[in-house]
Amino acid sequence: MAAELVETMNMVKSFRVSDLQTLLASMGRSKSGLKQDLVGRALRLVQTEYSPELLKNVRQLYESRFPRTSGWLAARRPEGVPVAYSSLSSSPTATSQGADYLNGVSKQITTTPAAEVKLVPLPFYQTLETLLQPTELIAQNNEKLQDSQCIFELTQNQADQIRNATELRPGIRSIQVVLRICYTDSIGVQEDQYPPNIAVKVNQSYCHVPGYYPSNKPGVEPRRPCRPVNITPWLHLSSITNRVTVTWGNFGKRYSVAVYLVRVFTAADLFSQLKLCSVESAERCRERIQDKLRYDPESEIATTGLRVSLICPLVKMRLGVPSRVLTCAHLQCFDAVFFLQMNEKKPTWTCPVCDKPAPFELLTIDGLLAEILKETSEDIEEIEYLTDGSWLPISDEEKRDRERERSNTPDYPVVDICIPEANGHSPAHSSTSLTGKSGSGSVAGGSGGPGAPGGGAVVDLTLDSSSEEEGGGAGGDSEDTEDSADSPAPKRGRYNYDKDLVTAY
Repeated sequence: MAAELVETMNMVKSFRVSDLQTLLASMGRSKSGLKQDLVGRALRLVQTEYSPELLKNVRQLYESRFPRTSGWLAARRPEGVPVAYSSLSSSPTATSQGADYLNGVSKQITTTPAAEVKLVPLPFYQTLETLLQPTELIAQNNEKLQDSQCIFELTQNQADQIRNATELRPGIRSIQVVLRICYTDSIGVQEDQYPPNIAVKVNQSYCHVPGYYPSNKPGVEPRRPCRPVNITPWLHLSSITNRVTVTWGNFGKRYSVAVYLVRVFTAADLFSQLKLCSVESAERCRERIQDKLRYDPESEIATTGLRVSLICPLVKMRLGVPSRVLTCAHLQCFDAVFFLQMNEKKPTWTCPVCDKPAPFELLTIDGLLAEILKETSEDIEEIEYLTDGSWLPISDEEKRDRERERSNTPDYPVVDICIPEANGHSPAHSSTSLTGKSGSGSVAGGSGGPGAPGGGAVVDLTLDSSSEEEGGGAGGDSEDTEDSADSPAPKRGRYNYDKDLVTAY
């Protein structure tokens, strides 16, 4: 009876908040408060009102959380719980009756499987066999750093597959055993996610875990790429049992770990699959263009063309293999080869045009743009799709004309014609264009009026009204000449261009 009571109390200590609330509510107790309050309340309930109904509820909750099929062993066992040891090993092992140990508690009863955690499929990894189903990491105490262990063995066939696999690069085989970690959540598929302070030890040797990427943006913390951990080099490729120890930070979030035998693909392998299975025909691409440019009577804006760049937004080079994502709304493409190579090194799977998710399964090669790239010369960097699905190349001259029309700028740059050096004329030659006062910064208003020979005068409109009044009303006054001679810089004024024509380039 005493041993059964201790076992039940250890089960309660391993419960989550939701388990504790369920237990207390089923026994008519309050389920409010912090976790430590709930644990204390549940332990007092076990000690004071120990009954078959309470024991049944505790065991059901425990079995739903820790399925018997799990291969994880508790690295830290609560005191007072008996553990069977093999005569040849110092580690906990299963007894001859078939009991296993999880969270330091011997389970002799039949268990029900917990909700299944599904990991997202990865394009560069093909799962061949599952060596350990996704199993939750269990905190054994209140310490921040926890250790959890699992053991598994490779069959002879699995060991031969690894041993005979080709090398992708020195030391890296195409068949690997990988460790994957994710959040414990049975809703949807889970992406790889490392817990804080993670370290992985395989058969007493620490293996490499991907580090953090430095951030180029100020104020943004470095990001760690969460990908499968290759543990193959440290495994026993025989029938000897392999032991994996995961050290992780216990900061409130729940994590699950799984071990798989996988085949690893390269970017070249994925590109071959893409060319073989996912090429959108030119006709289908034209239909897509026509749908986008079809006239909509309810729309106030009619689109007559769509411009597409032939430069890859990833590497700023001409597209080689134009590709895009089927779910994206834009027609702009990026280079498939560079996209796959970048995701092989740093898997983000994000569209470089619109920053939306770009999974490999939805990636396609644009057959129409591939034909256009073959037909156009290297100097053509942009094209325009028309409403009927046809296209026109846009040359550099046409691009400049369109930009000029859009900005409403003059055909030639504005030149200050009152500064001789700006027009390519010598000061001696330009001085003859002034109204008989060489060295004067202002121009007399008598000879440059609208009635002068030559048809008119050019006026600098950047001058304010006060400047015009001073320059136009002075006439030939000698005081104005003396004042202007003493001024540090010449003023802008009228220019009689019939005496000295100026061409602005």
